[in-house]
Amino acid sequence: MPENKEQLNSGCETPKEEPTVKSTETTYTGIGASRGIAVGECYSFVKEESNHEIRELNDKNTGEEIERFLSALHRSAHELKKIEQVTIRKLGKGYSNLFEAQIMILQDPVLIDAIAGRIQSEHKPAHLVIEEEFDQYLEKFKNSDDLIFQDRADDLHDIKNRIIRNLHVRKLHSWIPEGVIVASNTLSPADIILLSRSNIKGFITDTGGKTSHIALICRSLNIPIIVGLGNISQKVSTGMPMIIDGTTGTVITNPEEETLARYLRKNEEAQKSDADSSLMAALPATTKCGVRITFYANIDFKEELQALTAAGAEGVGLFRSENLFTEGTKVPKESEQYHYYREMAEEIAPMPLDIRLFDIGGDKLMYSPVKEQNPNLGWRGIRILIDLPEILDAQIRAVIRANVHGNLDILIPMIISVDEVLKVRAIVDRHYAELSSECNSQVEKPGIGAMIEVPAAVELIDEITRCVDFISIGTNDLTQYTLAVDRNNVIVQDLFEKFHPAIVRQLHRVIAVAHKNHCKAMICGDMGSDHLALPFLLGCGLRKFSVVASDIPKLKSLVSRYSIAETEALARECLTFGSSAEIKACMEAFEAAH
Repeated sequence: MPENKEQLNSGCETPKEEPTVKSTETTYTGIGASRGIAVGECYSFVKEESNHEIRELNDKNTGEEIERFLSALHRSAHELKKIEQVTIRKLGKGYSNLFEAQIMILQDPVLIDAIAGRIQSEHKPAHLVIEEEFDQYLEKFKNSDDLIFQDRADDLHDIKNRIIRNLHVRKLHSWIPEGVIVASNTLSPADIILLSRSNIKGFITDTGGKTSHIALICRSLNIPIIVGLGNISQKVSTGMPMIIDGTTGTVITNPEEETLARYLRKNEEAQKSDADSSLMAALPATTKCGVRITFYANIDFKEELQALTAAGAEGVGLFRSENLFTEGTKVPKESEQYHYYREMAEEIAPMPLDIRLFDIGGDKLMYSPVKEQNPNLGWRGIRILIDLPEILDAQIRAVIRANVHGNLDILIPMIISVDEVLKVRAIVDRHYAELSSECNSQVEKPGIGAMIEVPAAVELIDEITRCVDFISIGTNDLTQYTLAVDRNNVIVQDLFEKFHPAIVRQLHRVIAVAHKNHCKAMICGDMGSDHLALPFLLGCGLRKFSVVASDIPKLKSLVSRYSIAETEALARECLTFGSSAEIKACMEAFEAAH
């Protein structure tokens, strides 16, 4: 039975009912952010911006306007506390922290004083001042070249709209029919939590990304979601038959009978495969010939840790620490980082946790002196951290202080020289020496790893693997920089080819040299989850993978089908080809034979 539909305000407008119009089958492609197939009727749930009357204030009614603003904050916090309780019931304590963070923003005295002060001094209506104050940060988020920071804009936008809507004490509700596929221009974490009480089959949105909070929540709820579909909310209507595939990012409206039958079969096969793979999750990953393979998880937030054990992960191979930047651009304090890392380390111990140092660009810093034309080739990653030692020092000290269980390691992003590694190692040594004498309890020095994601690092792989404890291959950026193809540029998307001979040969070389120098090697890019690439990587000698947690059971199941001798023969054959098509065909033939 679904939960009682109490009148919780998610911030959603009452949906518009539209007549169903039968039309031809149409396919749309977005970003699959939570896998799974859903078949059902669409429900149009478009969120609209509120319109406000512009009125002038005087000395007398500015006080009343400030009271309206404070009351709106109070109502907004009350709503979020209720949503937090629903979240705890559905997902446990972890994701409720998202709403705790939003409540803290609503209670921030600096923000409150700034808005109230401007209402008083400028005689502006509350909604205008709220818009302007929040939009300062939203502008930085939206203009960021980093998809993670673009996703954070959705969360902040939701807080802004919630306060403004509550200025008018409007009763909005989140009830919708059972078992529909929700289509919306944008959704917030609160929307997902509340709408999921109606046994929603899936979600599709105009905006959003794979790393957004709504994507993470849907993955935890096992609800498929496809984001980044442009203006899909304007093209669909309530009652329209629909199929969504969260794995491929495909949306099909008004499917033909043959298409419907095909996806129903595909869904049945996927469910059976998932059931078989889930049996493997708790078991060690072992090849047919008995070689042990280790799978770690890539994560963005500590809330994801609770799902690792069920997925069969043996630790975290990549924690993207730049998500700790509060309000998107504000550098987190050492104390804030320490508590965050310490909590993660304790929850996951004794399993390892690799923390990648802030992989940020100049567009993430409030005081960045330049606006770069191409941040991907500019001031980012370890370059910024070395130039701004106060940021690097604080993060390294926080990691060392939190390493009380000895399970934390540091990953350095965007390495192009040995000098960069040596500088970071010297900083770690210095802070470790200081903290060892300062701390009452013994802390352990974290291991140091290098991200291999730039061709320069591949050329220097022999030298780099002699001065780090481990390497992690970031295939997404390595492919982007090797092929000179922006992976987010739709114009050249077809040239972003992970099976390009140059990429395949680089991977083989990096793994082989790391082994020769007794340096642990791991892959953390999307290629590590690719079912075609898996046997090739095993054949190159790779034994450690860090991937999306939900992919681990399936990958473990695949590993058990292969012997190392077979995969080594596959790797040797792939290395002889001069085109992506030949390499992919070879991998497909190998998969078909197993």
